Amino acid sequence: MHASNTRSESTPDPSAQLDVLGDECARTILIATSDGPKTAKELTKRTDSSSATVYRRINNLLESDLLAECVRFDEDGSHTTAYEATVETLQVQIGAEGIDVSVSRIDD
Repeated sequence: MHASNTRSESTPDPSAQLDVLGDECARTILIATSDGPKTAKELTKRTDSSSATVYRRINNLLESDLLAECVRFDEDGSHTTAYEATVETLQVQIGAEGIDVSVSRIDD
């Protein structure tokens, strides 16, 4: 099995990233995809949520640049859309200037 990443570059909003991570389903998706690409169907089973809920959380994670969409190729030549985590570490700092979120990317 091989995955090809199709992530586009964006500048995520730190507060949006924190909002997304406040959701248990989104955190479960991020954890599940940290060890390799997973399809929405696999994530639906993993989260024990409806497919509609999983797709909403996937979209939120994609918009926050915490998840990337990729194409997963199977040995038989078939392919499917899958998702993988893009972050390894997320650090939150609170100071006089506000809240700062710094991210360590998996591919860095």
